[in-house]
Amino acid sequence: MTTDVTIIGAGLGGLTLARVLHVHAIPATVYEAEPSPTARAQGGMLDIHDHNGQLALEAADLMDEFRGLILEGRQAMRILDRNGAALFEQPDDGTGGRPEVQRGELRRILLDALPAGTVRWGHKVSGVQTLGEGRHEVTFADGTTAATSLLVGADGAWSRVRPLLSDAAPEYIGRAFVETYLFDGDSRHPAAAKAVGGGSLLALAPGKGIQAHRESGGTLHTYVALTAPQDWFAAIDFTDAAAATARIAEEFDGWAPELTALITDSDTAPVLRPLNALPVGHRWERVPGVTLLGDAAHLSAPNGEGANLAMYDGAELGKALATHPGDLETALTAYEQAMFPRGAAAAAEGAELHELMFGDDAPHSLITAFNGHEQGR
Repeated sequence: MTTDVTIIGAGLGGLTLARVLHVHAIPATVYEAEPSPTARAQGGMLDIHDHNGQLALEAADLMDEFRGLILEGRQAMRILDRNGAALFEQPDDGTGGRPEVQRGELRRILLDALPAGTVRWGHKVSGVQTLGEGRHEVTFADGTTAATSLLVGADGAWSRVRPLLSDAAPEYIGRAFVETYLFDGDSRHPAAAKAVGGGSLLALAPGKGIQAHRESGGTLHTYVALTAPQDWFAAIDFTDAAAATARIAEEFDGWAPELTALITDSDTAPVLRPLNALPVGHRWERVPGVTLLGDAAHLSAPNGEGANLAMYDGAELGKALATHPGDLETALTAYEQAMFPRGAAAAAEGAELHELMFGDDAPHSLITAFNGHEQGR
């Protein structure tokens, strides 16, 4: 099988690229390891920023569909101390420029906007190789192959395409999230729901924190942050949900019960999410016929930019290809030269945000930063 544009990964970045190419009448094929679009939950809330994610959706001609997904009021944010006292509150007045949507619903509108058959599900990449003259061949786990004149790695942190361009690999940043969910929060977990408020909650201390979002249907989605070596987490048996929950909650002994309930009352087993990052400023020399976008290119500490950047990368790559028809290398050069500094800046900002959130002066360092931002608006 031979295609002109082959995209590995049906995440938000890869789908945005495919959609923008479709808008410009450029065919593409997306290969995804998952067997179907509903094979797994698609994560929680995303704030889609007006300076990148929303621009990508404009390029994809999907802003009307996007507006229909927005959960009103979710830009509200509160920072509490470990006793549950409010230290900082920011209401959602509709001017924040980062409306919240469910990741799964955003992915759905992108999928629905592609021609049938664009995404080939159940295609797990087992290898890639260079064929010469800018062409590459992808081999899938079932033994089938696809040859292409443009291969795009939109396949996330552990990209199988990245080794064609770079020897870099993600490294653990010294911190992990533990994910929990409380369903029907207002009726079943009213104290925790009140603590979270209408949007997001940050309860932070040096090296740790409880972060939660109010999602659709009263779901309270929590990411518990802990700074510890990987060995520390490895000593916890996450297959024993009760024991793992109790061990994580121990780290917040003495905190307000409405905060620790976001851990102990979880309606799901806790899920460990180690945080990894590529080197800040990760880049590569131009290799004909292949490039990366999103986390495959510039994975960093989570800072609210990952999905936005992936979508923006996808849109910018699609526009570059449309702007330079028949001149693939000029298009890829233009895309990469803009993408490298963009990714480096976001990674640096992510590292700075984590220091504000979990450093020695947390949460006061973060509040000072927010207050400075408010005064500078």
